[in-house]
Amino acid sequence: MFKMERRAFGLQAIAAGAAALGFAGYAVAEEFPSKPIEVVIHAKYGGGTDTTARMMMIRTRRNLGGDMVVVSKRGGAGAKAQSYAASKPRDGYTVLALTQTHLYTIARGKSDLKIEDLVGVARAMDDPTFITVHKDSKIKSLEDLIAASKVKPLNWGVAQIGGTEHIGLARFAKAAGIPYKAVPFGSGAQMVQALLAGTIDATLPNVSEAIGQIDQGLLVPVTVLSDNRLAGYPDVPTAKEKGIDVRVTTTRGYAVLKGTPQPIIDKLSAALVKAMKHDVFANYLSGSGLSAEDSVVGSEPWTQNI
Repeated sequence: MFKMERRAFGLQAIAAGAAALGFAGYAVAEEFPSKPIEVVIHAKYGGGTDTTARMMMIRTRRNLGGDMVVVSKRGGAGAKAQSYAASKPRDGYTVLALTQTHLYTIARGKSDLKIEDLVGVARAMDDPTFITVHKDSKIKSLEDLIAASKVKPLNWGVAQIGGTEHIGLARFAKAAGIPYKAVPFGSGAQMVQALLAGTIDATLPNVSEAIGQIDQGLLVPVTVLSDNRLAGYPDVPTAKEKGIDVRVTTTRGYAVLKGTPQPIIDKLSAALVKAMKHDVFANYLSGSGLSAEDSVVGSEPWTQNI
């Protein structure tokens, strides 16, 4: 009898402790944020990841009632950004701007983190990739590009070796049966500028990174690496319809590290999703041929996506 009473008392104590921790977690979340939140990117300022983060932050600041700043930690195809995040307390004040580049680095064992260390906060976009050339290039079509590549490997601009564009280029080149040379520039913006300057032959920008230059006629998209033609660019064929079944997109979203209190993750997720479904961010997506309805999801589905 005494043992049963003692066991019951112990279970009650555990339940009471868990409840107290739960209340404490929500109390912490109520006070969050009390200082600026760092959004850590792995590429140069001015690229697609940076631009998307700043667009997300416009309304998220208002939703959270606190400030947010972008911090660039370049190197190791996301490894330095991950290491920086891992060095910080897991309190919601350090948020990783996540692309496939981070996941490739983890998959190759080049990071201190494991995939299970990442907890999704919210997904922002799934951004298709164009293959583009300069307006004055002799290459006018995908067929021209493949033919030129078989004569001599073209110089292709990528953001980082081992990053989304580089791996996408490798997959495309393998499927097309062509050689290539990859030249890293540090960000999507820099590789686009290199193409504008004529220092490379082609590059693979996301729609969001090159839409201005394409619409001005400075760059010419010869194909889009997506399943279907984009509504805003109906004349640009997919590589798939040309017999090269390769899809390359940049999925951008935000994550924290495992151990961050769940109430804070929930608060961050709600604030980001609300912000990215607002007209400010939704119009940014629509300008890239994307929609908030298809792109933006919260913590649970995004964690599964990761």
